[in-house]
Amino acid sequence: MVFWSFFFNNTKNEYYKKNNKETLLITELNHNNKILKVYLSFENNINMLELEKLCDTVGWVRRPITKVKIALENSFLIISIFYYNNHKKELIGFARATSDNSFNATIWDVVIHPEFQKKGLGKILMNQLIKELRYHEISTITLFADPQVIKFYTHLGFLMDPDGVKGMFWYPIQN
Repeated sequence: MVFWSFFFNNTKNEYYKKNNKETLLITELNHNNKILKVYLSFENNINMLELEKLCDTVGWVRRPITKVKIALENSFLIISIFYYNNHKKELIGFARATSDNSFNATIWDVVIHPEFQKKGLGKILMNQLIKELRYHEISTITLFADPQVIKFYTHLGFLMDPDGVKGMFWYPIQN
């Protein structure tokens, strides 16, 4: 559990000073023979149409923009990864977390554009998100993972519930 020990031993340290500005994350990312500067931001002014376009690239079900707006407004933390293309932000990664602002947080909507997957950006995104949650002294971090990404999250230190599924779900019955 070396991965998690970093987060639990470094709360309220100087590892990160959140200033709601973009931070240069990677100075030279080779993408299609072009060198990009990749940035990270905790700002919550995400363009919802661009976010949904990003979600489309990984095959997620389209969601009503009005509901996406409400979800973002009610998120505890929002993180995005992007680069500039002719002075326009190009969103290539996103995640958010909801929280009780005290003990627990759940991570939602983790997405990396397929053209940028397998370059370490998902790991960086998750590491930064967890660091920020730990900064706020959140000690229990959960997420829901589709079967095809469970391996990714287990490599980051997330565990399947060893006692079986404790979570329960209620869904409206569809007639």
